[in-house]
Amino acid sequence: MSTPLDLVQFPSSSTLVSILQERAKGQPEQLAYTFLTEIKRDEVCLTYGELDSKARAIAAFLSTHHAQGDRALLLYPPGLDFIQAFLGCLYAGVVAVPIYLPRRPQQAAHLEKIAADCQATWALTDTASLAKLEKFFATEPTLAKLQYLPIDQIPIDQSMGWQPPPLTQENLAFLQYTSGSTGSPKGVMVSHGNLMHNQQLVKTAFKHTEASKVVGWLPLLHDMGLIGNVLQPLYMGIPSILMSPISFLQKPVRWLQTISDYQATTSGGPNFAYDLCCERITAAQKADLDLSHWQLAFNGAEPVRASTLDRFSEAFAECGFQKSAFYPCYGMAEATLFITGGDPEKSPVTLSLDPAALERHQAVEKKTKNPAQGQTVISCGHTWADQTLLIVDPTTRIACPPKQIGEIWIRSDSVAQGYWNQSVASQDTFQATLADDEAALTFLRTGDLGFISDQELFVTGRLKDIIIVRGQNYYPQDVELTVEAAHDALKSGGGAAFAVELQGQERLIVAQEIKRNYLRHLDASEVINDIRRAVLEGHGLQTYAILLLKTASLPKTSSGKVRRHACREAFLSGSMNIVADWSINPRSKTEFHQLKASIDTLFEQLQPSGSEAIEAVEEMFV
Repeated sequence: MSTPLDLVQFPSSSTLVSILQERAKGQPEQLAYTFLTEIKRDEVCLTYGELDSKARAIAAFLSTHHAQGDRALLLYPPGLDFIQAFLGCLYAGVVAVPIYLPRRPQQAAHLEKIAADCQATWALTDTASLAKLEKFFATEPTLAKLQYLPIDQIPIDQSMGWQPPPLTQENLAFLQYTSGSTGSPKGVMVSHGNLMHNQQLVKTAFKHTEASKVVGWLPLLHDMGLIGNVLQPLYMGIPSILMSPISFLQKPVRWLQTISDYQATTSGGPNFAYDLCCERITAAQKADLDLSHWQLAFNGAEPVRASTLDRFSEAFAECGFQKSAFYPCYGMAEATLFITGGDPEKSPVTLSLDPAALERHQAVEKKTKNPAQGQTVISCGHTWADQTLLIVDPTTRIACPPKQIGEIWIRSDSVAQGYWNQSVASQDTFQATLADDEAALTFLRTGDLGFISDQELFVTGRLKDIIIVRGQNYYPQDVELTVEAAHDALKSGGGAAFAVELQGQERLIVAQEIKRNYLRHLDASEVINDIRRAVLEGHGLQTYAILLLKTASLPKTSSGKVRRHACREAFLSGSMNIVADWSINPRSKTEFHQLKASIDTLFEQLQPSGSEAIEAVEEMFV
């Protein structure tokens, strides 16, 4: 399905720079952004006129140093200074590089690598943050060599000296360093044209109007926070109310309270955010919430779970939340942000699939009255406008038929220009061609797996994350969902399932966070046995090792995606924050017989289901 792209509201505007100039000229006193501080929840506000003046001042300073085309790191705590710096870079023709402000040596070392990779010249920050950065200069030489610009020291009257750079849609706007969920971070090259195309996609798909209002807590340096909560409101000319991610994580009710107080129409985040609200918001807190104005609750950046949508809708129905407001969507930094989403007026589409067929990369609907017998997947909508989305066999590079699982490929003007200074990786990822296409049209290989049913996209996992045991394919998120439901002590969205090769065979490893209130009185043996039983019953898989982790210690990206590759490396290096663990590694006859007795007990409690169940039990003794 493809929906026509509306005419751009600003036919004379080719970049966000010209849009902000028009806003500042036509509506200088209108509030653009409001940031809520963490302590007193005070409002810090920016009008379009103030934002334009500050961006001009920053750009004028950079221009006097001939910085056009240079890369500039943006190093800020959560707040409006980041937005001013980002737009100041655009006004100067400087390539912005949003990145976390480091607080620990490991973070500084990561920043050092990014600074070296993008050959950064500048670092835009504030005076207080610069003082904190200086302690890393002795150990990180690339950081010490940067030219630091605390924008709070730039006088606003310097804006009078700004001269617009010759920007076109082909010019590079910023580098979005990927979160590295499956490998080393890479700098995605996003052009001004990519930004404009994706902003129009979001506007059309979300059905935003001049009456829309956005609330966001996502990190502004992350693609969903930047593109969705900062640039989309600027593109539309609508209010954006922002808060720190820490403010949300400390007290999730702050997010929903802000939506309620400001009568926001659009807000969202990764799946875990909705789970966190269900777990941490009390009945007393719900009494003060009015979520009836919330028209679009987007859910993306990690696997969207139907159970989460059901749970949240039930929990907050009394606050006026409508389940139809849920908006599962799919996107990635390599496509600027947004790729697919549904129709806001319609409820998300779900399918119950045959788990056995799923392992063979086939999406076969499970016709049963018992949902527990199937694997529920939820649609992330469809493509919009002039995009082309294909499901492709990653080995043969031939397009798959409907309901066959393959790699998701996308062709769109939102697809970025490649990875900075990585020609081989760019060729592999951004210039993919079908084996049987004589025209050799190029596509972005997303690395994600999925299938199409009735023109709806269903995302099933990551290509590199697939677990293969005895020739069968298993999706880690399916195992993770089974694990977290195995015991009340296990934190929702806090697990990782991955495989390691041991003695020539792939072995399943499970790492799972424990809820904070269970840490002091944890019955680890009970939890571990429940996990083993659930995985064996649900997937016919024997778990080789189980690691119970401290709350909030599982490696994740800034958007909440589980970094399974990092989890695997941490397991192999023994660096996970373990509360308790277990593995099949009997070192004595006593341990062996204890293991066998435990397995026998588990098997007696199972309902045998053919050769796969028998093979799963036999494998325990390999």
